[in-house]
Amino acid sequence: MTFEETYLNDNILDALYDMHFEEMTPIQEKCIPQILDGHDVLGVAQTGTGKTAAYLLPILSLLDDGNYPEDAINCVIMSPTRELAQQIDQAMEGFSYYLDDISSIAVYGGNDGTRFDQELKSLRGGAPVVIATPGRLLSHMKVGNLDLSRTSFFVLDEADRMLDMGFSDDILQINSLLPKTCQKIMFSATMPSKIRELAVSLLNNPVEVKIAVSRPAEKIKQSAYVCYDPQKLKIIQNLFMNGDLKRVIIFCGKKERVKEIGHELKKMKINCATMHSDLSQAERDEVMYRFKAGHTDVLVATDIVSRGIDIDNIRLVINYDVPHDSEDYVHRIGRTARADRDGEAITFVNEKDVSRFMQIEHFLQKDVEKIPLPEGLGEGPEYIGRSNRKPGGGNRKNRKHHSRSHGSKQGDKKQKGDQRRKKQPTDKTKVKHE
Repeated sequence: MTFEETYLNDNILDALYDMHFEEMTPIQEKCIPQILDGHDVLGVAQTGTGKTAAYLLPILSLLDDGNYPEDAINCVIMSPTRELAQQIDQAMEGFSYYLDDISSIAVYGGNDGTRFDQELKSLRGGAPVVIATPGRLLSHMKVGNLDLSRTSFFVLDEADRMLDMGFSDDILQINSLLPKTCQKIMFSATMPSKIRELAVSLLNNPVEVKIAVSRPAEKIKQSAYVCYDPQKLKIIQNLFMNGDLKRVIIFCGKKERVKEIGHELKKMKINCATMHSDLSQAERDEVMYRFKAGHTDVLVATDIVSRGIDIDNIRLVINYDVPHDSEDYVHRIGRTARADRDGEAITFVNEKDVSRFMQIEHFLQKDVEKIPLPEGLGEGPEYIGRSNRKPGGGNRKNRKHHSRSHGSKQGDKKQKGDQRRKKQPTDKTKVKHE
């Protein structure tokens, strides 16, 4: 289904035409009409499915068509991390190119007082779209900078991640300030019971849209070391001894472990950097810039980088610990083998994580290759794979920004509609802003 077949307004379609976006992804095809019709929506979809466009495009179209107050905050989009907030803001820039009266402000912590003052001015004067992390939005709430009494749209992006980060009470507090007429959209990569409970408390008779979690790309070479924790750094040292270290991400579940590994890698003379929530925004921006530019070979990070962050050319992903569930595993290793490139993913499985990794293998419907430990490291824990378990045993519960030449927007607008409708058929390109 193409975007032309929806009733998104012409200004939105013109922007999509400029960006060479034509055919919708499944989540967009199911969500956009429901949001345009005014329904609350509960969407279950992982990163990479195009969910950002699935809610941004219909909301922007409605704001452009409707008669919304200029001095109000018309839409609030909640993001669990600064990086995702920035990416949503960038997507917003492209989609809203022809919307003269609709702009956005990204509100997140980790920056100086000047930035806070700029946010204050925008929030008090009314900002059409506010993209915010919960903590920063609450900071503005506490000093009286926030009036959500006339907000028309409220979006929770990656709601499961926000709950994992402890933002449940914050979300409910923000929701209490919204009018009853506010249309609400909630996206989550997973649907545990706590997300279902949050949806019941926030949404009004929502339309539920679920896109099945896809398994990792076949071109990702997956393997695992079954080992004890003290053996992990020695395995890394062995892996890096003769290999090409460029474009490697090491994922850890806790920031303390990230700092520890980063320190040890530097002692090994590895060109690495760490990424975790204790860094200031300026520090995080610098780390990401240097890694993307190739100035840093190895990035050690918490799951802050596993979702919704576009990093190309990753050759190797190492799971220093086993992710909490199959979806997190898919997100982590999905950083590699992108854009038709090959990639490799290695997971370290200690004795406590054996059952959890078996659940991931159950989801993958295959046994991940187990690599023998390097010589001199001794034996690892026992591991009984899927193929060796008795029938009925084991765990059953599976847990562009577009570029354009300079010129007059108004002049462009007069021609875009006809150009779109007269254009020749082209290769279909799916929107995957995340």
